[in-house]
Amino acid sequence: MEIDYLKEMQPRPRVIAGPVIVGAGPSGLAAAACLKERGVPSLILERSNCIASLWQLKTYDRLKLHLPKQFCELPLMPFPSHFPTYPDKRQFVQYLEAYAERFGIRPVFGQAVERAEYDEKLEMWRVKTAAAAEYVCRWLIVATGENAEAVVPEMEGLREFGGVVHTSGYKSGDVYEGRRVLVVGCGNSGMEVCLDLCNHNASPSLVVRDTVHILPREMLGRSTFGLSMWLLKWLPINIVDRFLLVSSWILLGDTARYGLDRPKVGPLKLKSLSGKTPVLDVGTLDKIKSGDIKIRPGIKRLRYKSAEFVDGRVENYDAIILATGHKSNVPCWLKKSEMFCEKDGLPKRPFPNCWKGECGLYAVGFTKRGLLGASIDAKNIAADIEGSWKETISQSKYSPSFMQKHL
Repeated sequence: MEIDYLKEMQPRPRVIAGPVIVGAGPSGLAAAACLKERGVPSLILERSNCIASLWQLKTYDRLKLHLPKQFCELPLMPFPSHFPTYPDKRQFVQYLEAYAERFGIRPVFGQAVERAEYDEKLEMWRVKTAAAAEYVCRWLIVATGENAEAVVPEMEGLREFGGVVHTSGYKSGDVYEGRRVLVVGCGNSGMEVCLDLCNHNASPSLVVRDTVHILPREMLGRSTFGLSMWLLKWLPINIVDRFLLVSSWILLGDTARYGLDRPKVGPLKLKSLSGKTPVLDVGTLDKIKSGDIKIRPGIKRLRYKSAEFVDGRVENYDAIILATGHKSNVPCWLKKSEMFCEKDGLPKRPFPNCWKGECGLYAVGFTKRGLLGASIDAKNIAADIEGSWKETISQSKYSPSFMQKHL
């Protein structure tokens, strides 16, 4: 009797007629909008209290889109014409809020998904959240993205150092004025954080552990990315890479002179093979050339307020900022899926076939091609689900009322 009573006390699962989308970032919003345009309702579950929580809560103040706005717009709605070529963080969030309003997208906030698993008996997905809610749906769309969780590398003495923050917790260099700061990671975030620190009169050093491609953000009066995409329509990738490298040498000089060796593989080829994005310079390289930003090799170990590098040098620092990137958290909550790799939480199949999995499972925003890739995914997913939407809901066993009675 006690077991029956406890079962009655538990909230009943909520049956969702359309897809459940996990994540209210740009990818999740794009998927919901494309579905709605095709007459398919959906429900977005979001762990935070706002849309685009990574953008709103875990990015630095000076952040701008690295690519021109036309390459970052979501499906069915361009950026406002009065926005600059490279919208800043505030403008991008405004765009996303207007996007959600236009398509009537209202996520359910505070719903961190703890477990999602396919129920073979029901032929439905069961999605359970930390808020003790359970949703049952025919289609599940994973939109948590490649950057759901911060990557904190293992380094000897990391806890001993004191004063370590990841870029997801960094807002501005104003609190570091007059301080010596070691930035670990030489991607776009690490480069921009160093520039921001310089602009706030801090003394940054940048740890460069690997080779890196640095390209000018613009060349020949056009964005480097846009120019590259145009050239790829006519020329093979190796020729375009050669053009980018020669142009970069003319415009930026030999970056190896400053401790920034380039990979042997060209920037576009490397991006396609590994997903590693080249750095688009917005002024950091000049600060490196002038010595305002110092380049350091890999860290051997940390001690309290000091770092020993692999070349034997020991230097004192007041703070460390980890620009070490982010990772997917899908393996933590999506169970028994053949679609995602357990190791890195990314789809096993490469772009452009990474958006569809088994049993009504989909992924949006895992292409390693930014918002442009997420838009392609969203359109593909909406078209695919529309084809079976009407047929599926016409079957009594999938109707919300029937399912609710049998759960």
